[in-house]
Amino acid sequence: MIISGVQKLTLLDFPGRTACTVFFAGCNFRCPFCHNAILVERPQEAGSVLEEDFFDFLKKRKGLLDGVAITGGEPTLNKDLPEFMAKIKELGYAVKLDSNGTNPEMLEKIISDGCVDYIAMDIKNCKEKYSQTAGVDNRFMERIERSVDLLMQNKVDFEFRTTVVKQFHTVEDMIKLSEWIKGDEKYFIQAFKNSGDLIDENMESIDYDDYARFLEAIKPQLPNSSIRGL
Repeated sequence: MIISGVQKLTLLDFPGRTACTVFFAGCNFRCPFCHNAILVERPQEAGSVLEEDFFDFLKKRKGLLDGVAITGGEPTLNKDLPEFMAKIKELGYAVKLDSNGTNPEMLEKIISDGCVDYIAMDIKNCKEKYSQTAGVDNRFMERIERSVDLLMQNKVDFEFRTTVVKQFHTVEDMIKLSEWIKGDEKYFIQAFKNSGDLIDENMESIDYDDYARFLEAIKPQLPNSSIRGL
């Protein structure tokens, strides 16, 4: 496993946990508003952390941290991810995975193996605008739908989330999205933040008042929805 970076403490990335965050480079999406462009487009510049050094760090932080959040890029591109997660679990840590949902087979494996405690899956947009928003063609749509269906079986704690930007998201899009994934699962409308390392620097936040409009529009289908990051 090639680890691109480690954030040694986060109180935000893993709900209810004092955690560290592990970053993996590489992604099969090219979302223009991606805030980790270096991991997606320039992985050779992202740096690296030896796996043995990471596990030495975890051993030293037992009792101080209780969770590990795994993010990217898209971590499920790494075929050894289940084994990596199992080693973290063996040390007594809870594990959270961030994913775009394009590898339902791996999601099913880590859930059935008990390697993951929480999954956060990005829902980029309604189906009609998914490929445009993700910056790729529509080859992944069937796989994403399978991942949505898998998580909604409630075999593991999870959330869906959508980072909204002015160029891609409207009230009508959010209504269609909510009708697709309707249910009582946790769902977050995430505020877009310009990290200074975007794939497309022209991306803009929606107007402040639009967050409330979006939330009101989806509440009938997603009653357990809220806004994150404002």
